[in-house]
Amino acid sequence: MAIKNAFALLAVLMGFSFGGAAVASAQEDTPAQPRILAIGDSLMSWHSLTGRAIPDVLAEELDEPTENRSLGGARMIFKVPFVGNAGMQISHQVIEGDWDWIVMNGGGNDLLFGCGCERCDKKMDNLISEDGDSGEIPRVVNELRDTGAKILYFGYLRSPGVDSMIESCRDEGDELESRIANFAQSTKGMYFLSNADLVPEGDLSYHTLDRIHPSLKASEVIGKRVADMIRKYDRTR
Repeated sequence: MAIKNAFALLAVLMGFSFGGAAVASAQEDTPAQPRILAIGDSLMSWHSLTGRAIPDVLAEELDEPTENRSLGGARMIFKVPFVGNAGMQISHQVIEGDWDWIVMNGGGNDLLFGCGCERCDKKMDNLISEDGDSGEIPRVVNELRDTGAKILYFGYLRSPGVDSMIESCRDEGDELESRIANFAQSTKGMYFLSNADLVPEGDLSYHTLDRIHPSLKASEVIGKRVADMIRKYDRTR
C-alpha cells in the first residue's frame, strides 16, 4: 500500500511538473502582441503577399511584430458607404490596440484620382490646409495622437522621370508633403519622413514596371528608414 501511494504521489508530482513545463512553454511560445500599426495605401501594402512590404521590413528590422492594415487604392478621403468603412478610407484601417507607433502614409490617390494632379487647390486644402490647422490629415493624426501613440507619416517615392503616368503630379506631391512636414514640426508626437531624395533621376530600380509602385529594393530601403527613425525617437527599440 505504501509503495502504491508513493507511486501515486510521484505521478501527481510529475503531472504537476509536466503541466507547469507545458504552461511555461505555452507562455514562452505565445507571440508578442503588435505595438506598431501600419495604415496607408499601396506604397505601404505593395509586396504584402510575399511578406516584403514596408511593414514587413520594419518588423524584421526592429525584431518585433507589426500589424499591417494598409490597402492598395486607399485614400484619405473616401466618403463611399461601406467601401470607405472597409478600409478604402485610411482612417477606417485603424483597429483597436495598445499602439506605441502608428506608421502611415496617404494622400497620393486623393490627388491622382480626385483631381488628376491638376487644379488641385480645393482637394489639397481638404487633405491639409496650408497652415496645417484643418483637413483630413490633421484630423486623423490628432485623433490617433490622442490614443497615446506616436505617429510616423512618410512620403512617396518620386517618379524616376521616365515614362511615368504620375510625372505630372510632382509639384502637387511636393506641396502636399511640404504641408505635412510643416504640420509635423509643430505637432508633438508626430514625425515626417520624406522619400523625395530616394530615387536618382533615370534610375528605374526603385519602381515596379508601372513606374509608380515600389520595387522590392525600394520597400526594403523605406522600411529600414522607418525603423531608423523609430529608433531615433524611441530609445526602447
